[in-house]
Amino acid sequence: MAGSTSKSIPPKGGKRVEVDTNVMKRAKDGSAFTRCEECNKDVPVVLIDMHNCSIESRIKMKLEAVERATEVKKPAEKKRKPASSEPKAKKSKSGKKVKDPNAPKRPPTAFFLFMDDFRKSYKEENPDGKDVKVVAKEGGAKWKSLTDEEKQTYIDRVQELKEEYEKALETYKEEEEQDEQGDAGSEKEE
Repeated sequence: MAGSTSKSIPPKGGKRVEVDTNVMKRAKDGSAFTRCEECNKDVPVVLIDMHNCSIESRIKMKLEAVERATEVKKPAEKKRKPASSEPKAKKSKSGKKVKDPNAPKRPPTAFFLFMDDFRKSYKEENPDGKDVKVVAKEGGAKWKSLTDEEKQTYIDRVQELKEEYEKALETYKEEEEQDEQGDAGSEKEE
């Protein structure tokens, strides 16, 4: 057999895996099989009830399995923290805070202000270019190449927008507090 390429592959050894015995039944040595003492056959531990041997050997094997299960330590229960009396912030199902749609929007960063201007100029230069990735890459490269003096105009605009936002946020919070006090007063009257 000069042209034969078949090789005999040695069998792989089985791996032992640690398994929670509360979920799966295992023999004392951790395997899924146990040897029947009467007929000397390997029998799956889960199917020991259906094995054809005498009742005495089945009872003996079940007792060993029960002893094995009682040896396993049970996981400790988690301690609960006492509930605080402070009201928690509202959260959505995903765990994030629910955003108030009436709250003022935060101002964009200097880069995003630059990108708004850059997109407008890019569309004028390239009316057929509609690929968003290309525009974003070129805009990022252009932002990196700008000097600090050129970036300063956008940074100044951000400062102005941030001051406006902070003023709007203060007035919004004051209105919210007045609404909460008004709601609390109307509930007491009823």
